[in-house]
Amino acid sequence: MAKEDKVEGLTSKEASEKLLQFGHNEITDSARNGPLRILLRLVRNNFIIYLLFFGAIVSFYVGEQLTGITILAVLLIIIGVTFIQEFRAEQSIRALRQMIMQVSRVVRDGREQEVLSKKLVPGDLVILRLGEKVPADSMVIDESELEVDESVLTGESRAVKKKTGDPIYMGSFITNGKCQAQVLHTGMNTKFGSIANMISEAEKSLPLQDKVNRIAGYMVVVAVFISILTGFLMISRAEAVNSETISGALILIIALCVSAFPEGLPVVLTTTLAVGATRMAGKNAIVNRMSIIETLGETTVICADKTGTITRGEMTAKKIVTPGGAIDVGGAGFEVRGGFSSDGRTVEIAENLELKLLLETAILCNDAKIERTGEDEEYKVLGTPTEGALLILAAKANIFREDLEGSRLEEIPFSSERKMMSVLHKGINSTLVLAKGAPETILLKCKYMQKDGKTIPLTDEEKKHFLQLNKKLTRESFRTIALGFKEADSGKRDYQEEDLIFLGLIALEDPPREEIAGSLKICKEAGIAVKMITGDHRETALAIADEIGLSGEVLEGDDLDKLTDDELSKIIRQIAIFTRVRPEHKIRIVRVLKQLGEVVTMTGDGVNDAPALKEADIGVAMGRTGTDVSRSVADLTIKDDNFATIVEAIKEGRTIFTNIRKFVSYQLSCNFTELFVLLLGVILAPVFGWGIPILLALQILFMNLVTDDLPAIMLGLNKSSFDVMKEGPRRKAAIFNIQLLIITSLAAVLMTILVLISFYLSSNILLQNLETARTTAMVSLILLEIAGAFHFRSFRYPVLTRSPFVNVYLFWASLASLLATALILYTPLNAIFEAVPLGLWGWIVAMGAAVIFTAVFDVVKKIKLFSIR
Repeated sequence: MAKEDKVEGLTSKEASEKLLQFGHNEITDSARNGPLRILLRLVRNNFIIYLLFFGAIVSFYVGEQLTGITILAVLLIIIGVTFIQEFRAEQSIRALRQMIMQVSRVVRDGREQEVLSKKLVPGDLVILRLGEKVPADSMVIDESELEVDESVLTGESRAVKKKTGDPIYMGSFITNGKCQAQVLHTGMNTKFGSIANMISEAEKSLPLQDKVNRIAGYMVVVAVFISILTGFLMISRAEAVNSETISGALILIIALCVSAFPEGLPVVLTTTLAVGATRMAGKNAIVNRMSIIETLGETTVICADKTGTITRGEMTAKKIVTPGGAIDVGGAGFEVRGGFSSDGRTVEIAENLELKLLLETAILCNDAKIERTGEDEEYKVLGTPTEGALLILAAKANIFREDLEGSRLEEIPFSSERKMMSVLHKGINSTLVLAKGAPETILLKCKYMQKDGKTIPLTDEEKKHFLQLNKKLTRESFRTIALGFKEADSGKRDYQEEDLIFLGLIALEDPPREEIAGSLKICKEAGIAVKMITGDHRETALAIADEIGLSGEVLEGDDLDKLTDDELSKIIRQIAIFTRVRPEHKIRIVRVLKQLGEVVTMTGDGVNDAPALKEADIGVAMGRTGTDVSRSVADLTIKDDNFATIVEAIKEGRTIFTNIRKFVSYQLSCNFTELFVLLLGVILAPVFGWGIPILLALQILFMNLVTDDLPAIMLGLNKSSFDVMKEGPRRKAAIFNIQLLIITSLAAVLMTILVLISFYLSSNILLQNLETARTTAMVSLILLEIAGAFHFRSFRYPVLTRSPFVNVYLFWASLASLLATALILYTPLNAIFEAVPLGLWGWIVAMGAAVIFTAVFDVVKKIKLFSIR
C-alpha cells in the first residue's frame, strides 16, 4: 500500500441505510431447484407415475372404481413422499453452502473491521489482500503490486495487473499484492450477477448417482420381463379369457412393475448424501462438492500441513534472542498477559532500546491487525496467526501501531520463495527499510547488528552463532522469525534489502492439538498413511512429530528437488515428514502418490496451495486461516482447521458409502422377492391347487409404500459403526459386488420360500379361504421385509446382538409399517385392499416366517461367510 493514511469509509448508520436501499450483496439462487421445478422434474422423469396413472385409467375403464381411486391415492403419496425427500435434500445442500460465510475487511466508523460480505453496500471501503475473493464490483483507490485473476468472468487464466482507478469485479481473486477499493455495485447489479442472471446451472449427475442408476436400469429390465411373464401365465391359467381377466392381469403387471422398479433408489441416495453431508457439517467439515463423498471413504494417504492443522495454529511468542542476550516472554494465546524477563529479572522496555526497536519493527513490518474482544486482555487477530502473535507480543510491552508515527511508503510482500517481507517506512526524521522472515534468509541479508545501542559489524562467526541458536530453538519445536532494518538511501520503490542491521530472533510456540495423537492412531488402524508437510525446519518438524507419535523418514524440500519422480516414487511411502516444502513440492508429492495408486487427501490454505488442492483426489481447505482462493478450489472445507475433523470426515465418507450399499441391497432383495413370489405362485398353482394370484395389485402397492421405500430411506441414515475405521480403505469399490449379490440373492430366495410356505400352510394345511391365505402371505412378507431391514443394518454382525435402537429412525419406521398394516387388516380399509382380519394362527405363521429368516441370517453372520460390513 502506498500510504497508511487513515480513511473513514462509511459510518455504521450509512451502511445500514444503504443495505435497506440496495439489499444484500448476494447472487440469488436460480429457480431451478425451487419447489415447483422439483415437482415438475419428478413428474417429468418418473416413469412410475405414468405407469400408475395408466393403471388407474384401466381400472376405471373396466369398472373397478375403488381400485382406480386407490391407485391414484398411491400415486399422490409416491409423488408427495418423493417431493418431500428431494426438497429437504435440496434445502440441506443449500444450507451447507451457506455455512462457510465469506467475510470482508472494511473501514467503517474510521476503523478497520470484519463484516459479512453479504452486508457490503455501495460506498464501502474494502481492504483486499493476497488470496482473497473480490466481494463486489469495486474501484481500486490504492494498491501495491496488485494482480487479479478474472478467469471466472473472462475465461483468461492469466492474472491482470490493476492500478488506482481500475475496476475489479465480484468473483475474481487477488493473486498478488493488495489494495483498498471502494464498492460500486453489489449483488445482482454486479457484472457477475448479470451473467448469473442469464445462465442456468447445468444439472450434473454424481458418479454415485450414475452407479445407482445403472443398477436400477438392470432391475427395470428384469422387473418388466418377470411382470409380463407373470401376467401371461395368469391369463393362460385362467378358466376363461375375457376382458375382466385381461384387465386384472394388466393391473397386476402394472402393480408388480411399480413395486419391483427401484424408483426409490435415486431419492434415497440424494437423502443419504444430504444427511451425511449435514452430519459432516455438524463436525465442522463442509462438503463443497457432493461428488467427493464417495472418494472420501477411499482415502489412503492424508498429506496434512503442520501449522494450524496438526498444531493449534495459535502462535505465542515465548522467547526473544537479541545480540544483547536472551529474553523470556510470559503469557499464552492472543491474550495480552505476561511480561519480559531475563535470568529471572524483569526486563524494562524503556531501558532496552534493542528490544524496543525489535518490537516496533515487528509491528510496522506486519499486515495483521488486532482488536480487543471485550473488557479483558484478549484480542481478536485480523490476519495470519504468526503476524498476530507479533502484535500481541508488542502489546505486552504496551506498544501499538496507532502510537507509532509515520507511514508505509512501499513494500515487498512475503512469498514462499523469498521467505521474507520488507517495507519502506517513513518516520519523522528518517526513512527505514524494515524486514522480517526466515532467520537464514534475514541473516544472509544482514551486514551489521544492533547491540548496546550501537551498530556494529555482524561477523560470519556471529551469524553462525545465531543460526546455531535458531537450530536449537527449532529442535524445541519453536517457529522462529528474524528481524532487521536499515536507514534507506531514498524513498524510491526499488529500495534494497541488503546490508541490513540484525535485531534478533523471535521464537513462536504452536503446540500440537490434544486430539492429534488419537487421530493418528485411528488412521493407522484404518490403513491410512499420514504425511506431515511443513515449511518449517527439519528440527521443528521432528520435535512435533515425536510429540504426536508420527514416525517415518524425513525429506527436505532441497533434497526433493534433486530426485526424479521415479526416484521419489521408490521412497515416498516411507517418508512421513516433508520439511522446508514449497507449494510446487506439494503438487509433486500428490502426483507421485497418485501414480502409485494412492487416493490422496491434501490440505492447504494459501494461494499457492490451490494447484495442489486441485491435483489431489480430495482437496481440503482451512476455514479459519485459508484464503478464498484455496476454499474456492477445495472439495472440503474444515471450519476448525483441525486434523481430527479430516479423520471424522473420512469416517463419515466410509459410513455413507456403506449405507448406500445397505439400502441398495435391501431394496433389491425386497423387489426380487415380490417378483418371485408372484411368478412362482402362478407356476406352482396347478401343483398345489392354489388360487392366483397370491397377492393382489393393491396389496403389492401397499407393501411398496410401507416396507420397500420407507425402511430403505432409514437404512441410509445409519450412524457410523464402531469398527468402520478398523480396516483398510476400499479401493475404487463398486456399490454392488459379488458378495452383495450373494447376500441379496440369499435374502430374496429365503423370503420367497418363506412367503410361499406361509401361503401353503394357510391354504392347504389350515384350510383357510383364498382371502385369508393372501392376507397371511402379505403379512408374512411385510414382517420378513421389516426383519430384513434390521439385518441389513450390518452385513457382519447378527441382528440379535445389536440393539433395535442402533438406528432409531428404522425402529420407528418399522413400527409405522406395522401400524399401517394393522389399519388395513382391522378397519374398513380391509375392503379396499381385499384383506381380512388375521387370526392367531395367521400371525403365528407370519411371525414364524420372520423368526426363521432371522435365525438363518444370524447363523450365516455367525460363521462369518461374508467379510463385507
